[in-house]
Amino acid sequence: MARRRLHNEDWGFETNCFVCEPKNDHGLRLPFFHDDEADTVEVEFRLDDAFSGAPSFVHGGVTLAILDEAQAWATIAVGGKFAVTTETTSRFRWPVKIGRTYKVVARVTGQDAEQITTGATVYSPNERACVETTATFAVLSAANAIRAIGSDVR
Repeated sequence: MARRRLHNEDWGFETNCFVCEPKNDHGLRLPFFHDDEADTVEVEFRLDDAFSGAPSFVHGGVTLAILDEAQAWATIAVGGKFAVTTETTSRFRWPVKIGRTYKVVARVTGQDAEQITTGATVYSPNERACVETTATFAVLSAANAIRAIGSDVR
């Protein structure tokens, strides 16, 4: 397996992303990885009670933010395009609990010139699928990518 860490700087821009930016003191600071052989994006996370919904569960919105970020990285690292989420469908099968380590695996499931479809799953420590999501992303034109990022991209 050829895994490499994904960094925003590698794509020619800086960000203050709540989910992935290591310099965001108020964010999750999660490190995402691209598995070149499997063509997936992966991240492991373990959250404390600052991110709870029900007392022992991670807030569903925080879980969805992590899934969305994994799928967005998949559009970049696997799909080779900058894109924005236009639609997401999720199913919560099992709770994501505070204080446990989970793994997210995201992949591109389809792609054309205008959109990229993705899927992602949160897996428990015993590899149970806890949350599954699919999403559609609109591919950004070069001009829209520059507008979204705020600068020219490499």
